[in-house]
Amino acid sequence: MAHSHSHSPADANGRRLLLAFIVTVVFMVIEIIGGLVSGSLALLADAGHMLTDAAALLFALLAVFFARQPPSAQRTFGWLRLTTLAAFVNALALVVITVWIVWEAIQRFAHPQPVAGLTMMVIAIAGLVANLLSFWLLHRGSEEKNLNVRAAALHVLGDLLGSVGAIVAALVIMFTGWTPVDPILSVLVSALVLRSAWHLLRESVNELLEGAPASLDIGALKRHLRRAIPEVRDVHHVHVWLVGEKPLMTLHVQVIPPRDHDKLLGKIHHFLAHHYQIAHATVQMEYQPCSGPDCDLGETQPDHHSAHHH
Repeated sequence: MAHSHSHSPADANGRRLLLAFIVTVVFMVIEIIGGLVSGSLALLADAGHMLTDAAALLFALLAVFFARQPPSAQRTFGWLRLTTLAAFVNALALVVITVWIVWEAIQRFAHPQPVAGLTMMVIAIAGLVANLLSFWLLHRGSEEKNLNVRAAALHVLGDLLGSVGAIVAALVIMFTGWTPVDPILSVLVSALVLRSAWHLLRESVNELLEGAPASLDIGALKRHLRRAIPEVRDVHHVHVWLVGEKPLMTLHVQVIPPRDHDKLLGKIHHFLAHHYQIAHATVQMEYQPCSGPDCDLGETQPDHHSAHHH
């Protein structure tokens, strides 16, 4: 396995993340001040957004850093799983902030607050520019399908919509003086954030619980392997999980005793790497049929000629 090219995308990602982080933090502070001065909840909702953005970017930065730390005897996978944990914490933070903003908006409907439309407008436009800049920085890094960079880009996208919402609300307030548009928009922004948070939460929990990648159908993989390699009679004890988005796999394969053990093993590895992008698999070859209650994990119990029967 060649590792020669693996540093440059990470470095580029790291630089992009750092720049996006600085831009986000600066504008978050501006938006908080602007929200307090103008009395706009939509601006504060957007700043809340930006806070989780900043957190997302910080997690992603740490993830890039930890992914570079070499594995040790103690942590044989290095710190890769930390990125998943970061995505999980990040998703939870998003949910909490969303709940707070919705609660605040409900209070505002009951007791409308005055909002300074012009101040809100200026800050919202500045926020939009900042978000466009961050999104552009992050999106250039999307060739690397990294959960944290993707999470950060998702946040910023939510922010873009938040800033557009704040601009619209500011215009409405300036021209009609109708302030309830401010909490209404903050709730809409929050709904968007919640949607991205939910996806992120689902993905990161699946990875933390050692779930198989969502795209992988284990049953189909077993059938495919039996069809592709004639010597393979049966596949069982299949476990697939993700560490820092790299799929790992262990499986037992019942085979017809081969003349060349290593060649057959090589064939199985090549099949997994080529068809399923699983570069790291531990294959146990067996010559006797599997016997025991969990031979066919996750499938119905096969009958005795399981090689042909499904």
